[in-house]
Amino acid sequence: MISSLRGFSPDILVVGDLMIDHYLWGRCERISPEAPVQVVEVQNETTVLGGAGNVINNLVSLGANVSVASVIGDDDNGEELLELLKKIQAKTCGIVVQKGRKTSKKSRVIASNQQIIRYDKESKEDIELKAEAELFEAIAQKIEEYDAIILSDYGKGVLTHRLTHRIIALANKVGVRVFVDPKGEDYTKYKGAYTLTPNKKEASQATKIDIIDEASLKEALLQLKSTCDLDVSLITLSEEGIAIYDETLKRFPTVAKEVYDVTGAGDTVIASLCFAISSGKTVEEACVFANLAAGVVVGKIGSATVTLDEIEEYESSLHKSTSEAHIKSFEEIKRIVEHQKAEGKRMVFTNGCFDILHVGHVKYLQEAKSFGDVLIVGLNSDASVKRLKGPTRPVNTQDDRAYILAALEAVDYVVIFDDDTPHELIKLIAPDVLVKGGDYKGKEVVGTEFAKELKLVDFVDGKSTTKTIEKIQGSFTC
Repeated sequence: MISSLRGFSPDILVVGDLMIDHYLWGRCERISPEAPVQVVEVQNETTVLGGAGNVINNLVSLGANVSVASVIGDDDNGEELLELLKKIQAKTCGIVVQKGRKTSKKSRVIASNQQIIRYDKESKEDIELKAEAELFEAIAQKIEEYDAIILSDYGKGVLTHRLTHRIIALANKVGVRVFVDPKGEDYTKYKGAYTLTPNKKEASQATKIDIIDEASLKEALLQLKSTCDLDVSLITLSEEGIAIYDETLKRFPTVAKEVYDVTGAGDTVIASLCFAISSGKTVEEACVFANLAAGVVVGKIGSATVTLDEIEEYESSLHKSTSEAHIKSFEEIKRIVEHQKAEGKRMVFTNGCFDILHVGHVKYLQEAKSFGDVLIVGLNSDASVKRLKGPTRPVNTQDDRAYILAALEAVDYVVIFDDDTPHELIKLIAPDVLVKGGDYKGKEVVGTEFAKELKLVDFVDGKSTTKTIEKIQGSFTC
């Protein structure tokens, strides 16, 4: 499914409470002599978008065209926030500046991956009527340009009851779906939205239903759908995934391999849901996609974003991806390799025709994979095989050969190339390890100048595609 989302860039408007997430990263090795508190030696400092800004970051990283509408203060934090939005190329024509208002900034001190303390500077009262009117007018002027709207409510005063109603009513009038990450207990504020994304605790508080089993979950979903007049009633269930009610109760489980920090996971869920549905996916497909996205971000520290490449890699690691997901173009493998190298992964490359797959191929590929973290297999195209092996080859088409190779546990990615040699592909990948058969001992190997290391692997005696074909042909002549 991930590959089918590539190339989509839906236009999405995010309205809500913008914040700055400020992180002080360090280590703690002693207690202060002045008071019984830890002394953190700050080694690094980072500043990123938070609140609704984290939704924006996630949408941008997924490939959406994002516009922003909010109210900020006329302060240094407001200027810093606008600069952060400018860096990710989000459109800021919907941002209103209110004199005297404090732009939200949350500072966190983290030592050895553990958050020690957080301190905030912000205004939490409702925005002024003048600012509210200006904000609505900015949204109304361009609302028909959007594929969807996300209302990211952090309860900091931007999404007032009146403004929220007006936005949803106008969006419904022009046929634009509204996705809402709600706040508080009065969800009538969001009546008429396409869907809400409360977690189980939030949904329990809003519905006054203690969600403890399937029956109470269904009751809460039905109440939300009725009270808020939703198209889709949805509740996120943390490590249990997502539940929706659409004539019947449906649950979409998730699997998080490692959980370091759940900060911003809800922002990732609503961003990925909106992105997928705005790109033509069904709500069921979007829930599966959102679960995968959430599984990636909870494995990161801080309010994190996720890319399609990371989601695809994560899906593959769960052994839930199809073979097609592992077959890549030159452009796709270049992007993947850049990401994997940045993560410190050791890249391994080998190539061949792999016409009739046999045990010799499998053992060869398994040994090749043992030399690193990611094995990329360059596969000769049908035209290339004919030039190298003769007019009767290949026996199997390039698509069939690629699919079978991609299904092997040892193989991470397959890339089909048309030339007689994989010279250009090896140049593009620049692998840590280049692997060839033992018959290349003492011979020149194409592409070694682009690899850090060459490894030669002996073939299994008596196992080859040529011998397999001869055996088949011999059985027909008997």
